[in-house]
Amino acid sequence: MLRTGVALVLGGLFAGAPEMAAAQAPLVAEGCIGCHGPGARGSGSVPGIAGRDAREIAAALMAFRAGERAGTIMNRIAKGYTDAEIAAVAAYLAGLRR
Repeated sequence: MLRTGVALVLGGLFAGAPEMAAAQAPLVAEGCIGCHGPGARGSGSVPGIAGRDAREIAAALMAFRAGERAGTIMNRIAKGYTDAEIAAVAAYLAGLRR
């Protein structure tokens, strides 16, 4: 009985994770602007990421996080994101105007 109760509580906590990540996506994406420029549309040699396909953004973040894609700082930044946060930020950035 105790196991079932713990599983239900933990399941409830983790079930809300994607919604929490989605709600925080605009705030998290503000950190992208420092390098990727206003509206994440690019700045100098740093590419624009606004309006790109969410799957492309998520795949890039996951590759940075796994150390499979070279980057000056993105591999360190991406390590701080969960899968839910990556999906939420990717969806948010994809919805921005280029």
